[in-house]
Amino acid sequence: MKNQNSLHPLCPLREALPDTKWLQSFRRKLLAWYEKHARELPWRGTVDPYKVWVSEIMLQQTTTAAVEGYYYRFLERFPDVQSLATASEVDVLRYWEGLGYYRRATQLHRAAQMIVSAHGGTFPNIFDDVLSLPGIGRYTAGAICSIAYHQRRPILEANTIRLHARLLAYPDDPTKAAGNKLLWQMAELVLPKQSVIPRSQTATHTLCSRLPLYGQMNQALMELGSLICAPKSPDCAKCPVVSLCRTAQQGLQHVIPALKTEKNFEERTEVALVIKKHGKYLMMHYPQGVRWAGLWDFPRCELNHDVQQPDFFDYCINIKHLTGYQVVLHDQLAEFRHVVTRFKITLKVFAAETVGRKNRAKYQTEWVTAKNLDDLALNTTGRKIAGMEAEGCKSLFKNHLAENVKGTLMTHETDRADQHR
Repeated sequence: MKNQNSLHPLCPLREALPDTKWLQSFRRKLLAWYEKHARELPWRGTVDPYKVWVSEIMLQQTTTAAVEGYYYRFLERFPDVQSLATASEVDVLRYWEGLGYYRRATQLHRAAQMIVSAHGGTFPNIFDDVLSLPGIGRYTAGAICSIAYHQRRPILEANTIRLHARLLAYPDDPTKAAGNKLLWQMAELVLPKQSVIPRSQTATHTLCSRLPLYGQMNQALMELGSLICAPKSPDCAKCPVVSLCRTAQQGLQHVIPALKTEKNFEERTEVALVIKKHGKYLMMHYPQGVRWAGLWDFPRCELNHDVQQPDFFDYCINIKHLTGYQVVLHDQLAEFRHVVTRFKITLKVFAAETVGRKNRAKYQTEWVTAKNLDDLALNTTGRKIAGMEAEGCKSLFKNHLAENVKGTLMTHETDRADQHR
């Protein structure tokens, strides 16, 4: 390998991939570190492909801390592919509620049904078959096959993209075509050709001489990226492979990986309605093809307005189009702020009532008791509104307090995969 100190700081390398000696040293140091510092997580240690699959889907765009409780709860209700496949979509969404990115849950459900119909209920062990399942991309298929089936399959997600980009001192955007191709090559290269590490290469630590190595290596790479090689402030002093890292050698941690263009969010205001009649709440169901498909919610839509003149007339027309009901708004009850895909949303919650009979509606609607709200799969803000009743806030609805209840609820309910942990 060339002397990295002689390289121009941001000059791409013609022969970027490391040699055999570097790779052997990297694997040895990484696995020794992982054995000592790996977190004890519910899905670690299992090679059950169903459990590995569920954990990987949950961890997409969601932190480890957030997933742990949901993982146990989901597996208790759906312990295997068969139980997931035969469940209703509503039930699956209810047990996914709060994790966000609800499309993951519907794809998980569809994939389970495909596994039952096409594979006899046994999770496939052929990479292309795994890759063909809904909601599974190259990274997730590689993670499942390497961890559950000990196959030599590379993985590349947010943590390992960052890690490999720094190891190679790759100066450009690693998510674009050229960088992505190089990092996939690196991700495969760091996995040894043989399925176990020879005893001579593991002498510095207590790993057994026969390891399910590929899954171990991939989990170690993700763990290093998550715990040490952080996006903004990597802890290079504690990194087991800092002596092998080209970025550290050149002092370029603050510029590698290249920062993505900052996402521009569009501000919008939505209004949700709490409509209660004879002890029941009016709820609407989102159909396929729209945001929050399959979930229930309090009637809501966007409020087109300028700051001075909210257009509630058009809003009421839109609500009638969605629910079939003409509505009259009363006082504002609450306000939340949250993020969905590219939108920063201010959600205003109003008390309201229906007037007249129901007409034809775009969405399915139901009148639901407070008790039965617990059985519906709601989006995050919908559950927040429902919780105001459960928490004893009935006076909020009856008295229409003059001062709004305000809160900030930052949720990111998008459908991008493979950035997690």
